[in-house]
Amino acid sequence: QPLLVESGGGLVQAGESLVLSCVASGITFRTYDMGWYRQAPGTQRELVAQIARDGVTDYADSVQARSIIFRDNAKNMVFLRMNDLKPEDAGVYYCNANDTILAKNYWGQGTQVTVSS
Repeated sequence: QPLLVESGGGLVQAGESLVLSCVASGITFRTYDMGWYRQAPGTQRELVAQIARDGVTDYADSVQARSIIFRDNAKNMVFLRMNDLKPEDAGVYYCNANDTILAKNYWGQGTQVTVSS
C-alpha cells in the first residue's frame, strides 16, 4: 500500500524557519506530482505548495515569497522550507501524492506546526 510519512513539525517562533520532510513508499515516486497542504482548526484543508513530476512548482499566495518546495527522487522525498513563519501558518501539514495517470491521491498522517508569537 502507498505510504507517506511526514516529519519536521513542531513549535517554532514567529519569524523563524522550518523544513518539513515527507518520505514515500509503495509508489513510483518520480511519476507522481507531490504537494503540501495544511489545515488549521475550523478551516478547510488548503494547498501550500506543489511540485509536479517535471519540477514545475506552484505556491499559495500567502507563502510564495518565503517558501520553497523541492523533491529528491532518488530518496522518494519531498520537502517544504518555510521562512519567516507567521502565527497564521500554524496547522497540520499533510503530504500529498497525486497519480496523474489514474487520478488517485494519497495522503500522509500529517505533522503539526505551531507558531508562537
